[in-house]
Amino acid sequence: MFRYAYKRLVDWKNSKPHKPLLLDGARQTGKTWLLKEFGKNEYKNTAYINFDSSPLPDEVFTGFDIPRIIRALSSVSGQTILPSETLIVFDEVQESPLALTSLKYFAESELGYDICASGSLLGIGLHAGTGFPVGKVEEVSLYPMSFNEFVMAKGGKAKFDFLESSNWDEISLLHSDFFPLLQEYCFTGGMPEVVKAYVGGQDLYRAREIQRSILLGYEKDFSKHIPVSLLSKVNLVWRSLPSQLAKENKKFLLSSVKKGSMLKEFEEALKWLEEARLIYKVDRCSKAGYPLKFYEEPNIFKLFPLDLGLLGCMAGIDPSAIFVKGTFFAEFNGAFAEQFIAQALISSGFEPFYYAKSNSRLELDFVIQCRDSVIPIEVKSGNNTKAKSLKTVLEENPDLTAVRFSRLGFKRQDDITNVPLFMADSWLRTLRKTSSGASGKSL
Repeated sequence: MFRYAYKRLVDWKNSKPHKPLLLDGARQTGKTWLLKEFGKNEYKNTAYINFDSSPLPDEVFTGFDIPRIIRALSSVSGQTILPSETLIVFDEVQESPLALTSLKYFAESELGYDICASGSLLGIGLHAGTGFPVGKVEEVSLYPMSFNEFVMAKGGKAKFDFLESSNWDEISLLHSDFFPLLQEYCFTGGMPEVVKAYVGGQDLYRAREIQRSILLGYEKDFSKHIPVSLLSKVNLVWRSLPSQLAKENKKFLLSSVKKGSMLKEFEEALKWLEEARLIYKVDRCSKAGYPLKFYEEPNIFKLFPLDLGLLGCMAGIDPSAIFVKGTFFAEFNGAFAEQFIAQALISSGFEPFYYAKSNSRLELDFVIQCRDSVIPIEVKSGNNTKAKSLKTVLEENPDLTAVRFSRLGFKRQDDITNVPLFMADSWLRTLRKTSSGASGKSL
């Protein structure tokens, strides 16, 4: 299974000297598989320790003596551990505060051991007194599989390579090949276990069963890790996401969660879900100007769940709504198209905002910053691509160049570039990588 993050791990291995690597992400996004695959392919052997199922005694880390820790890891894993030849993997490292702290001492050691740690709920663990090794690890975030990664799994390398080629006009011509794959991705989403089951058997209902199981696992995590006083608020926010995103105005309204509630009452619940990587918080900005952080309004925001397929499962969307009707993206006020673009933006490395004026209906779905440029983004789920808000913003800011993601073909049109939805992942990753795509009219 292809993951973009694999290259990040290889780059880390090849950059010497390097700090320990910490792979962070929500549960079920494929962290364990990725690290084991990396160890199998790039090292002579892997010493794998799971601190959830087989924790080491705290005494192993007393004094953080690296040679003594290595002897214990070798004994427990049954592997001879050699510098540069063995990958040490600490899985679910948040379950052992001392193991997490030991990464600092591995970073400071001159013995040259290659160590990767992974964790879910790492931010949550910090509140319990975990000694996070600030500045002593290289951090990589793992998200659900992107559309391009799904294409590699389902459509094969040739289709993937074509999407990655940046030949936008040519790729756009193959709408009939890629749009059905996008429909499938809307149902499966990017959780690796779901994608693997669907690709292997084309069984929509088996895929949906796995999605339900993942969601149930998340709610079990709520009960396990959240204080009773906070649990009901986390559940209220989490279960309200589908209805919030189905509104025409997707701004998150606490009054829709609990009548008369205030933001302060739910701040801790929102923070828990965000630190668990289960939601993406997209703050409003009051101006489409550089730098966007100057105009951020963190108390006004949209919330997106971590995965498109899980959103469909939470909402109880039947497969026929996606594969038979043909109007899926346009329904539910474009909730799934906007969720798709939010995921593509975040997994490509952007920090998206949305733009709206107070006491006005003017709103842009997203605004991003790339180097010293600001890029307004409009998401159109149906065939009508008229965008009054986008036009107004461009008239007020003549130096900006915008992007519209829609079902139409690729087209550069004055100060707007139309990008087909199925090309969003490729286009955003290319924009992120190339400095030429970050400056004004070169878009």
